[in-house]
Amino acid sequence: MGIMGKLASGFAGNLSEVSPESLMQEFGMYLMDGETITTGFKLIRDVVIVTNRRIIDFDKQGATGAKMRVDSINLSCIFHVSAETAGFGVDDSEINIYYITSPYFKANGGVSTAEKKLEFPKKYNIQPLYKYLQEIAYNNHEALNR
Repeated sequence: MGIMGKLASGFAGNLSEVSPESLMQEFGMYLMDGETITTGFKLIRDVVIVTNRRIIDFDKQGATGAKMRVDSINLSCIFHVSAETAGFGVDDSEINIYYITSPYFKANGGVSTAEKKLEFPKKYNIQPLYKYLQEIAYNNHEALNR
């Protein structure tokens, strides 16, 4: 995809894939010891990185993008994943990740959960990422319900 295509996709709110090597150069200092980048995506200035331990969301803020919020979703907290593929119109593909935000997964008073939506351009094949995240969600679900 050329620079204009990436810009158009970014303005539409869609993530585009970035090489793990490029992401490692720019964001490697945020990784924990032993953590490796599986895949990553960029949306103009914002970045989402999937590692072997978590999903890291980098939200650059302000006019210069110098201020940045970094948020993580531990892969062990994901309990459900849904996907919606693009149709024939202008709609795009998306993956919704549902995860536990409570510090205890089996809290007596209930657990807190949240959702993260990732939107992708129509031509991006979300199936491998969905499968990867769904396998994690399934294993977490089974472990939580033993």
